[in-house]
Amino acid sequence: MPGAAIENTVRAYAKNVDQTPRKVSLVASLVRGRSVADAIVILNHTPKRAVRPLLKAIESARANAINNHGYDGNTLEIVTLSVTTGTRLKRFKPASRGRALPFEKKTSNILVIVSGDLKPKKAAAAAKAVEAEVVEATEPEEKK
Repeated sequence: MPGAAIENTVRAYAKNVDQTPRKVSLVASLVRGRSVADAIVILNHTPKRAVRPLLKAIESARANAINNHGYDGNTLEIVTLSVTTGTRLKRFKPASRGRALPFEKKTSNILVIVSGDLKPKKAAAAAKAVEAEVVEATEPEEKK
């Protein structure tokens, strides 16, 4: 599903978030399927470190929908919120007798897909466009 393109949706992707997917998924389950406005309020009142990257991804999807695609910000809802494993950073921890024990720092990828209603076209802009066409059509007649 993360690679699938869904009609009338906008997405934002946060890659390699420095938190384990298990911890981020716990917070993501609180807001999955809700409206964007509700999700932002819930995340602002949740005392978890995983809130910051999730909030950033949701606000990015919201900004993409409003500014780039012309959606109405009040009608946006979270269609998909998935947390997957990112790259694992291999590190070593010092141990007794000069040894080094390997461990992995896990990262997460967050995919947010939002959907909503498009903003209605402004009537004034449409009226100006029609008026400009009428003026252009009448100008050549006056010059003759």
